[in-house]
Amino acid sequence: MPRVEFWQGNASIAQGALAAGCRFFGGYPITPSSEIAEVMAAELPAHNGRFIQMEDEIAGIAAAIGGSVAGFKAMTATSGPGFSLKQENLGLAYMAEIPLVVVDVMRGGPSTGLPTSIAQQDVMQARWGTHGDHATIAYAPSSVQECFEVAIKAFNMAERFRQPVLIMSDEVLGHMREKVVVPDRETYTIVNRKKPSCAPDVFMPYKPDPEDNLPPMASFGDGYRWHITGLTHNEWGFPTNCPEEIAKKTARLMDKVNAYRDDIVEFETESVEDARIIVVAFGSVARTALSAVRMARSKGLKVGYFRPIVLWPFPDRELEALAEKAGKLIVPELNYGQMVNEVERSVHGKAGITQMSLVNGELFQPSEILEKIEEVAR
Repeated sequence: MPRVEFWQGNASIAQGALAAGCRFFGGYPITPSSEIAEVMAAELPAHNGRFIQMEDEIAGIAAAIGGSVAGFKAMTATSGPGFSLKQENLGLAYMAEIPLVVVDVMRGGPSTGLPTSIAQQDVMQARWGTHGDHATIAYAPSSVQECFEVAIKAFNMAERFRQPVLIMSDEVLGHMREKVVVPDRETYTIVNRKKPSCAPDVFMPYKPDPEDNLPPMASFGDGYRWHITGLTHNEWGFPTNCPEEIAKKTARLMDKVNAYRDDIVEFETESVEDARIIVVAFGSVARTALSAVRMARSKGLKVGYFRPIVLWPFPDRELEALAEKAGKLIVPELNYGQMVNEVERSVHGKAGITQMSLVNGELFQPSEILEKIEEVAR
């Protein structure tokens, strides 16, 4: 039967990871994400899992990659400075196609920045932080309930597509407490990585199955031999200088997500049917934005609300269709305009866009967004 808990956002992510089957956590404590590691350290032994605190953030993601290769569903968690340090090994996981969930509980930066205050300044780093071409899957929850749900989805996507998946939380969401309805295990789907069905002597670790263009993954110790490298490699897993092999590998890193874009993209709307203005927001800011939209509606203003739940791939087509009808968008975010650039790209000039930036370590007040709505509506 479902049960009701009163969890912090960070704890909800950890509990969702456990529910998804996470059995390995490699990390290093950093504010404001440390509670995720604390919950995993306490809970994993009871689930026959393994927790290891490493000497730094780089080693934390390296350990998680190793745990995944050994057959565990694996996770690491951090905040801005640690997310920067993890980028090189994040690229290794993309290239070697290793399932992994990375949580970034965002705080202000650059550098040490604002360890205990909220920001949304890692959005573009989530997409482009590690070098090279690869497709990104990144979730941005906006409630403690959704933290639990998104953690399960992130593991499902990581296992299905054999790649890292990001959860972009933030300080306010990570530390606030709300009611969480934990569903019965039989009510949600759990995805496990596809295992090879061929004999070990003919196994090619990066040869995709024709029906989904995704290769199965053997765990170290299963009796299958395969080579892991960050170098661009062929279907045997060995480095290659063949232009055709290089092009094929790089294209598949992009295509394996882009081909299933509609399975991944998630967003939430309210009151968009007749809206002349749409407020586009994500994460904790989306809660403030929704309050402001409802206040504006009570004043008779035709305002709608659009929230990307998945930041990458961005719900560009869906937003473009709504923007063309509405004509005006407002984009409040806790940075100097990282998501607004993606909104501009998506709508192709079919709507006027007003940017709202706040970078003082605080959240927007609903009244501030309402004031901007009223200004744009004039």
